[in-house]
Amino acid sequence: MLVKDQLNRTLQFQHPPNRIISLVPSQTELLVDLGLRTNIVGVTKFCVHPKELRKEVAIVGGTKMVDFDKIRSLHPDIIICNKEENTKEIVEQCTEIAPVWVSDIYTVEDSMEMISNLGEIFSVKEMASEISKKIDFEMKQFSNWLENRSARNVAYLIWKKPYMAAGSNTFINAILRLNKFENIFSEANSRYPEIELEDLKAADLILLSSEPYPFKEIDVQELKKALQTEVFLVDGEYFSWYGSRLKQAFSYFKTLH
Repeated sequence: MLVKDQLNRTLQFQHPPNRIISLVPSQTELLVDLGLRTNIVGVTKFCVHPKELRKEVAIVGGTKMVDFDKIRSLHPDIIICNKEENTKEIVEQCTEIAPVWVSDIYTVEDSMEMISNLGEIFSVKEMASEISKKIDFEMKQFSNWLENRSARNVAYLIWKKPYMAAGSNTFINAILRLNKFENIFSEANSRYPEIELEDLKAADLILLSSEPYPFKEIDVQELKKALQTEVFLVDGEYFSWYGSRLKQAFSYFKTLH
């Protein structure tokens, strides 16, 4: 079986891979939802959904640093990575151990393609199709619900000291657009630009993500006082996890409007 990943790299398998290592939290959750939980032998310390999984399988490191000897000892048939979350070095070294399938996701359409591709690789096409159909249905329902609402100028912050925002060519930016949130940093030169408080004055709504920096209520009050504008804490998983979590994302987004 010949398959391509989202970097257009070709992988070859004699049969559907059985032993899986996932180095991407959102894709780990997706693999479980595809019915592949018992096939997962290794994950990262950030693979928090489902929460019991890390007690059942080996922890091989984080998303930027992994234990290659531990990965090798698990004898994986496939390793699942992502272009943004994992480094080029990790992908290259893991390729010496087992075939590495890499996702590259900027839009919901990219996510749907990833779900379909993994369904094909692991011979769970029907389950993959069900997940994709659910996401598509929820997205269309949300779009209809949002139709008569006005757009808002928004900043989505992912880090503090220095402040950093989601810019263009990111999955977060695509999700903001689906919410009719006009990202004030969509024209920035960097995908995740460093910004100053002064730069946030163009926004009438500031969203503070729960990840990767764990913004808290004290940060909300600090920015409200400094800028005299609306500031919300938001669940970053619904804005940046591009797997099956999207099934619940659109119901969550309604609570922000």
